[in-house]
Amino acid sequence: MSTPAPGPLFRPAGTHDGLESVRTLVNSAIDILQEVSAQRSGPVPPGGPEGARNAAAQVLTGPLLPEDGTDAEQVLLDLVRPYAQWSADITHPAALARMQPPPLDVTAATELAAAVLNQSLHAWESGPFALELDRWVVARLAELAGYDPEEAGGTLTPGGSVSNLMAMTMARDTVLAEKTGAYPFQGGLRALDKTPVVLCPEGVHFSIERAVRLLGIGEDNIVTVPLDKSGRMIPEEADRLLTELPEDKVAVALVAVAGSTDLGIVDPLPQLAEIARRHGVWLHADAAYGAGALFSPKLRGLLEGVELADSITVDLHKFGWSPASSAVLLVRRAEALVSFGLQPTTCLSADDDTCAGYIGLQGSSLQTTRRADALKIAVTMRTLGATTMAAMVDACHGLARYAADRIAREPRLELFTEPPLTAVLFRYLPQDGSDPDAFNGRLRRRLMEEGRTLLARTHIAGDDGVSRVYLKLMLLNPETTPAQLDAVLDDLLAAAAEQDGAGQG
Repeated sequence: MSTPAPGPLFRPAGTHDGLESVRTLVNSAIDILQEVSAQRSGPVPPGGPEGARNAAAQVLTGPLLPEDGTDAEQVLLDLVRPYAQWSADITHPAALARMQPPPLDVTAATELAAAVLNQSLHAWESGPFALELDRWVVARLAELAGYDPEEAGGTLTPGGSVSNLMAMTMARDTVLAEKTGAYPFQGGLRALDKTPVVLCPEGVHFSIERAVRLLGIGEDNIVTVPLDKSGRMIPEEADRLLTELPEDKVAVALVAVAGSTDLGIVDPLPQLAEIARRHGVWLHADAAYGAGALFSPKLRGLLEGVELADSITVDLHKFGWSPASSAVLLVRRAEALVSFGLQPTTCLSADDDTCAGYIGLQGSSLQTTRRADALKIAVTMRTLGATTMAAMVDACHGLARYAADRIAREPRLELFTEPPLTAVLFRYLPQDGSDPDAFNGRLRRRLMEEGRTLLARTHIAGDDGVSRVYLKLMLLNPETTPAQLDAVLDDLLAAAAEQDGAGQG
C-alpha cells in the first residue's frame, strides 16, 4: 500500500537540507527581531490589554490549520513579528515586573540546537547524551547547594510550582511510610487512621497550597506557623505546633521559605532542620528565587542551612540567566524519588535493558516526555563561570540597594524594607485623599498601558497587621545602570504627581 508524500513543506530540521533551511529561517527571524527592537520606545507597546487584543485580532485570522500550508518565511513574518512587537522587552531598564532575566546569546543558540535535535529523557534511546548531561547537571547543582552528590538526587522540572508539588509528594509518601509502614500511593489517604498536615509560614508561595490540595491532604490541613517582626518563621512556634499536634493528625512536611519572591526573606533553616529531624518531618526549602544567592560569596550566607533541607526548589530561569524553563528540584536522598517510579512500563524499562544500562529518567519525574533543559543550564553556567555569575548577582543586589536608597529619600514614596536580594517594595503616598491601595494599583496600570514601565504589585502586611498594596521593582538585569533606575523612578513620580493632582485614585 502506497502512502502520499508529505510534500515540500515538510522539511525535518536535522537533515542536511533541513539545517540549511534552518540557517536561512533563523536569519530571517533575527532580521525581524532586530527590526522590532529598533522600533521600540519602551518595555512594551502602549495600549494595555486592549491594544494587545486588537493586535492579535488583526493577525490571528483564518484557521489555525489551513487546507494548504504557507511559505515558512511568510509565516515568520505573519506571527513572529507581532509576537515580538507585543512581547515584554526584558532587556529594557523599565521592565521591572517579573522574574524574567535576560538570557545569554549563547543560550538562545543552544535552545535552537535543542529544538533541532528534539531529545527526550524518558528512555535511553530518546536521548543518550542528554540523559548523562541531565544527571551531571543535577549532581553539580546538588553539590552547589551543599548536598553530598553521591547521595543526593533530583530532576529538572517545568518550574517551581511543579517542583513544590513533587516535594510535597515525596514528603507525604516518605514520612507516612516511615510512620505507618505503608506508602499512601498504595492504599490512599483514606486508609490512614490519621490526617496528614503540612506546616508552613504565612505568605508561603501559593503553589504549596495548590500542591496540598492536589495531593488530597486539603487546604484545611495546612498549619500556619507564626512569623517574627522580620517576617521569618519562628522556630519555637513550629516546634510547639508539632509537639501539640492532636493524636488524629500526623505532620508530613515543614515548608521553609528560602528567599521569598516579595521580600527575599529566608527562614531560619538550621533551627528548622533540627526541629524537623526531631519530629520526623520532611523539611522543604522553597528557594526558587533565593537560590541565586548561592552564586555569590557575598550573599550565600543568607541561605545558611539550605543543605539541611530534605528537598530544595531552584529556578534558574528566575535568578540564573537561563531561559524558561530551567527549574530543578534537588533531593538530599535520591531514594525519595521512588514516589515517581512505581509504575514502569514494559516498553520503557524492560529488566534486561535496565541491567545493561539502558536507563531513562521516566521514574524520577512527573513527566514522561521531557525536554533536555539541562543543556541550556550547562551552557549558561559554563559560559559565564563562577566569577561572572557572582558579579552579576552582586550587581543586581547593588541595584536593588540603590533603588531602595533613592526611594527612601523621596517624601512621596514609602519603602517597605531594605531588600536582602533584588526585589524592592514601595508605594506612592497620594496627597489628594485617595485610597493609597487604589491609587497605586491605578498608577501601575497606567504606566503599563502607556508602555512606560512594567511593574509588579503585591499585598504585604505591615507591623499593624494590615495588608496594603505595594509596587515592586524586580532587578535581574545586571546591565541596568543607576541612571536608568533614576529615570524610571523620575517618570513614575511625574506620572503619580499628575494623577495625584487630577484627584484620580
